[in-house]
Amino acid sequence: MREMLSDGPLDVLTGDYLAELTMLILGRDRLKDPGRGYARTFLRQLEECLGLAVERGTRIVANAGGLNPAGLASAVRELSAKLGIPVRVAHVEGDDLLGTGRFPGALTANAYLGGAGITACLEAGADIVVTGRVTDAALVSGPAAWHFGWGYEGRAAYDRLAGAVVAGHVLECGTQATGGNYSRFARHADRLARPGFPLAEIHEDGSAVVTKHLGTGGLVDTGTVTAQLLYETGGARYAGPDVTARLDSVHLEQQGPDRVRVHGVRGEAPPPTLKVGLNRLGGFRNEVVFVLTGLDIDAKAALVRQQMDDAFGRAASRPEQVRWELARTDRPDAGTEETASALLRLVVRDQDQNAVGRALSGAAVELALGSYPGFHVTAPPGKGSPYGVFEAAFVERGDVPHVAVLPDGVRHVVPPHEGPTRAPAPVDEPALPEPLPAGPTRRAPLGLVAGARSGDKGGDANIGIWADSDDAWRWLAHTLTVDVLRQLLPETADLPVTRHVLPNLRALNFTVESILGEGVAAQARFDPQAKGLGEWLRSRHLDIPEALL
Repeated sequence: MREMLSDGPLDVLTGDYLAELTMLILGRDRLKDPGRGYARTFLRQLEECLGLAVERGTRIVANAGGLNPAGLASAVRELSAKLGIPVRVAHVEGDDLLGTGRFPGALTANAYLGGAGITACLEAGADIVVTGRVTDAALVSGPAAWHFGWGYEGRAAYDRLAGAVVAGHVLECGTQATGGNYSRFARHADRLARPGFPLAEIHEDGSAVVTKHLGTGGLVDTGTVTAQLLYETGGARYAGPDVTARLDSVHLEQQGPDRVRVHGVRGEAPPPTLKVGLNRLGGFRNEVVFVLTGLDIDAKAALVRQQMDDAFGRAASRPEQVRWELARTDRPDAGTEETASALLRLVVRDQDQNAVGRALSGAAVELALGSYPGFHVTAPPGKGSPYGVFEAAFVERGDVPHVAVLPDGVRHVVPPHEGPTRAPAPVDEPALPEPLPAGPTRRAPLGLVAGARSGDKGGDANIGIWADSDDAWRWLAHTLTVDVLRQLLPETADLPVTRHVLPNLRALNFTVESILGEGVAAQARFDPQAKGLGEWLRSRHLDIPEALL
C-alpha cells in the first residue's frame, strides 16, 4: 500500500484480500469471535498509509471486509479518529447469505456481488470503501463506472464495463501481472527480484493501459498480461454479476516499455443468477512423510504401507480416507543423503479427529524400530487438523440484497440488473490458423515455445498456454489437443477436460474438472491450488518443429 501511494500518482488504490481459502479462514475466526471476520492486515497497512492517501487525494477500495464489512468500516473510523485524519468511510454488504437457511451445514455462504455498490459509495463522497465478497474485478469496474459516469445497462455500458473487468482481472493478483509467477521469467531474471505492483490507466471507452510506477522492478509486456488474463478463467465468456466479458475479443498491444494497451473488449449481459461461494468443514486430516533412502525404494514403500494398513486394521476406527503418494526425489549414486532419498506421503481424513490423530501417530511412531532400514519421518504427526471444502452454488439475483451503506449511514439498495431470462447462445468455435508446414522436428520441452499459467477454481483447475509468435501459434493450436494434453499429464487422463481456443491471445485454455478434489482447503493433491500444473505441462517433451526452436 505504501509503495503504490508513494511511487506515483493514483486516483483509486484497490486491494483484493479474499481468496476462496481466505473465506474459510475468516469463517473460523468468526466462530471464535463474532466481531471478527475481516482482514486485519488491511487495518495495519492503513494505519501506516492513511495520511499519505489523504495527502495524495487517493481513494481506497478494498474487499478486506470479508464476512464483516460493517465491522471493518467501524474499525476504520476508529483508526481515523485515533490518527486525527478525518475520512469518509462507506461499506457494501448483502453478500452474506449464511443466515438465510438456504445452505445448511455451511460455515460461510457469500454471493459474488458486482461493482454497483462501490460506485454508489464513491458517488456519495466516500474516501474509503470496504466490501465483503465482491468479484475481484469489481474493485476496478466499480470505481471506473463512478469516475466516468457509466451506467450498468445496455450495449455501450456492457462493452465499457467488460473492458474494466478485464483490467481488474489483470490487476487482481498484484505482481502476477508484472513478472511474478511468469513462465518466461528466465529472459528477464535481472528485473524480477522485486517486481513492482501493476496499475491500469482506464479510458472512458473501457480500454486500458496496464503499466506500473516508473522506477519499480519487474516488467509489463504482452506475455505477462496474457498470463494473467488466462489465470483462473475458462472459455470465451467470463461471466460476472455486472457484465459478461468476452475474452475472445481482447486485443493486446505493446505501446512501449512496460505499457500494454488492452482494447476491443466486448461485453454481454450478465447471467440471470449470482454465484455463491460456500465453505464448510469437511472433517479432520493428518499426514506423515516417510523418508526412504538409498536402494530398494519400491520395496521399502511396500513394506511400510503394509505395516500401516495392518496397524489401521487393529485400531478402533480406520480413517475413512487413506491416500499414499511416492515422490521419487532420489537419484542413483547420490552425493548427499537428501538427494539419495525419496518421500512417501500418507494423508488420512475422517470426520472423527481421533481416527486421524492418535491412530496415525501411534502406528507411525511404533514402527520406528521395526520397519524398513533407515526409517525416519520428516516430522512426527500431530493430532489432526480440520480441513474445509469449497463448493459453488447459484441463486437468483433478486434473492440477494446488494446494499451500499453510505458515509452518512444511509442504506442505498442497489437494484438488481434485469439481465437475460435465458442462457446465451453457445460461442462459435473459432477458426484455427493454417497448420505450420511440415518440416524436421526435434524432441524438446513444450516450454521452449510456449508460456503457461495455471490455477484453481474450487475443485477444478485451468491451464492457460500461449505461443510467443504466429508460427508457434499455428503449431500449438493444431498440436495440443485434449488427447495430447491427457498423454502429457497422465493425472488428467480420466477427468473431464475442455479446450477453449482464444486466437487473439494466441492461446489455449484447458479446464480440468475435479483434479483438486474438494478444493484447496481439503488439500487433496500435492499441489492443492494447481499453481505448478502449467509448469509441469511446459516441462513435457514433444516433437517440435526445428524452425520454432
